[in-house]
Amino acid sequence: SKERFLELIHDFIVYDSGIKKICRPNQYFGVKAAQYHLQKREGGIIWHSQGSGKSLIMVWLAKWIRENITNSRILIITDRTELDEQIERVFKGIDEDIYRTTSGADLVSRLNDTAPWLMCSLIHKFGTAGADMNSYLEEVRRSLPADFKAKGDIYVFVDECHRTQSGELHKAMKSILPNAIFVGFTGTPLLKKDKQTSLEVFGRYIHTYKFDEAVRDGIVLDLRYEARDIDQSITSQDRIDRWFEAKTRGLTDLAKAQLKKRWGTMKSVLSSQSRLERIVDDIILDMDTKHRLKSGGNALLVSGSIYQACKYYEAFINHGFRECAIITSYYPSLEDIKGEETGEGLTEKLHQYEIYRRMLARWFNESEEAASNRVEEFEREVKKKFIEEPGKMRLLIVVDKLLTGFDAPSATYLYIDKHMRDHGLFQAICRVNRLDGEDKEYGYIVDYKDLFKSLEKSIHDYTSEAFDGYDSEDVKGLLTNRLDAARQSLEAARETIKALCEPVEVPRDTAAYIRYFCSNGTGSASALKDNEQKRLALYKATVSLLRSYADIANEMLEASYSAAEAESIKNEVKYYESVRNEVRLASGDYIDLKMYEPAMRYLIDAYIRADDSEVISTFDNTTIVQLLVDRGPEAVDALPYNIRGSEDAVAETIESNVRKLIIDESPINPKYYERMSELLDALIEKRRSQALAYREYLEKISELARQISDVEKSLYPSNMDTPAKQALYDNLNKDEDLVIAIDNAIMASRQDDWQNNIMKMRIVFLAVNEILQDDNLATDILEVVKNQREYN
Repeated sequence: SKERFLELIHDFIVYDSGIKKICRPNQYFGVKAAQYHLQKREGGIIWHSQGSGKSLIMVWLAKWIRENITNSRILIITDRTELDEQIERVFKGIDEDIYRTTSGADLVSRLNDTAPWLMCSLIHKFGTAGADMNSYLEEVRRSLPADFKAKGDIYVFVDECHRTQSGELHKAMKSILPNAIFVGFTGTPLLKKDKQTSLEVFGRYIHTYKFDEAVRDGIVLDLRYEARDIDQSITSQDRIDRWFEAKTRGLTDLAKAQLKKRWGTMKSVLSSQSRLERIVDDIILDMDTKHRLKSGGNALLVSGSIYQACKYYEAFINHGFRECAIITSYYPSLEDIKGEETGEGLTEKLHQYEIYRRMLARWFNESEEAASNRVEEFEREVKKKFIEEPGKMRLLIVVDKLLTGFDAPSATYLYIDKHMRDHGLFQAICRVNRLDGEDKEYGYIVDYKDLFKSLEKSIHDYTSEAFDGYDSEDVKGLLTNRLDAARQSLEAARETIKALCEPVEVPRDTAAYIRYFCSNGTGSASALKDNEQKRLALYKATVSLLRSYADIANEMLEASYSAAEAESIKNEVKYYESVRNEVRLASGDYIDLKMYEPAMRYLIDAYIRADDSEVISTFDNTTIVQLLVDRGPEAVDALPYNIRGSEDAVAETIESNVRKLIIDESPINPKYYERMSELLDALIEKRRSQALAYREYLEKISELARQISDVEKSLYPSNMDTPAKQALYDNLNKDEDLVIAIDNAIMASRQDDWQNNIMKMRIVFLAVNEILQDDNLATDILEVVKNQREYN
């Protein structure tokens, strides 16, 4: 409706650190539901899944309260420093000044004043964990001023309300703010045992937006789960061989040989290693074989203790894997190791102390003594690198930190070697469900503790065991079995690409695919352009097929495919990869599409290794047209076998590439490239009418390619001595005097970066039009001028 459209513009757009953001549907309806409740002076709970934008809901709701409720003030309560800081960043990012209280006394003082209107505070300001709450409340009452009354109409937003706001702590808040309206926010379901208490404390649900809804809307990614029985996988030489073969089954012989060369040196010690080191080997092999981890994705490993985290780090470093770090609450202090020296080797505390110090020293490239005082700086830098340069920080080893409120879109795998359940597990697995471009399709959970007893029971029920504290409906759809989901994705990808290619005429050879996806056999510019969306659909469908296959290629048998089916599917993937490459070459799209597939080269080399892969790679840094210019008719020999084996396929490939170059270069000199297009049309017509022999056709189109690529200077008078003047000459009826006058006018009137500034561009237009005295012609010439490098 018009009313909602205007409402969205007025109330639901923010500029977050300069980035314009508009609300998603779940945010809009969440805010609207909260407005309705608050107008009736009712609190409640907003449960929106992890990653769905709760912080911005707070922003829009706070702004609405400020603008619509007289004398309103807002207090945002969190229970962790990271969340407190995160909320401050969000509000300050949209230029809202939010005050962070520094102590309980500061909080009471601010509440007793009329300003500020917007505050955030840690729950610890209301009391300390473990303290006797009744004594604390009595202390609060004694310390409050006799005339204390919180000023204003107070609205309290409680972040992660499932953790902080129950029982006695809520009493403490209500004792200070008896008239306040409380709104709880949570990204996880309420536990069955706490649900009634939470609903009594805050009121009913204001709005819910569950994980499966967020996945359907494309706001977060689906999660794929697998339990790995590492203890059973690697316990003998025979099992080592079987484990390695299973992990690499889908790889090409070359890729497998490269891995064996590296892993062969480790094989002799694998069976005697501890469970921890076997897990390290398992993760490193994932880093070497999982396409997302090879192409910009990274991972978190959740360890059961700080000591175990240190042992993990040491094992990774000893295996030559250095793109990792530990993030925990530990500070290596001499106080921690007093009395630990026994003379009988390192105790756990001494061991973690030494490993931590070595890690810090290695990071800062300085002495252990100096580096040990820079733990907070280390944590900031490591987190920054993990988020911004994932290829240089591929794994973070954590215990409790970073499992809530840490958003790193590149994080794709979560390895769990810690007993976790309910809220802690729910929030941890959601660290890997953030969107991060087309290359990241899912978040992956690898469980070394079998938290859901799926190995023990041989069933895939992810709503019980570690999640049995929740109502099953509240966590339904959160996790799916990795192999089951991978098979479904592969079958869907196969079905999609087959349907896309079904209209291609039989026998569906290379020439038929080129006709269907490129020029329809006409060689015309309009056909090439009209088929662009079909080609883009083919490229994306092939990428999806290749990724889906790579996800399961090593485990086709475990995914219930027969050996014959697995081989057939591999050949099918190779076939469509070849089709895509041939269409890309024939259309001239191959340079443009590099941006769509940063990881494709690895996937092709590792799983496909199509016969033409080396041929295709020769076109990564050149074009077919450039090969024609350099080699003439012999350029055909560089084309893939399926193309060069058909004269029609060769001709249509070359014509489409030449046509595309003409289209791309036309803005520089429309008249010249119009002539080139006419020459190409005439050449195509002669070929199709068989008026030219194949060799003669190749000679002529090679010559045309040279004319298009390098404009012949002899075609122009001597004073038309630059490409810009030559372009003007062609588009101004070859009037030399007029060209010189226009050139001088442009040089005199242009200003720095004038092509990107409408006012500066207007000055150039007026200078040109003053000579031409024709608005339409001046507009056309300005378009030519804007595309000349000399006038930049």
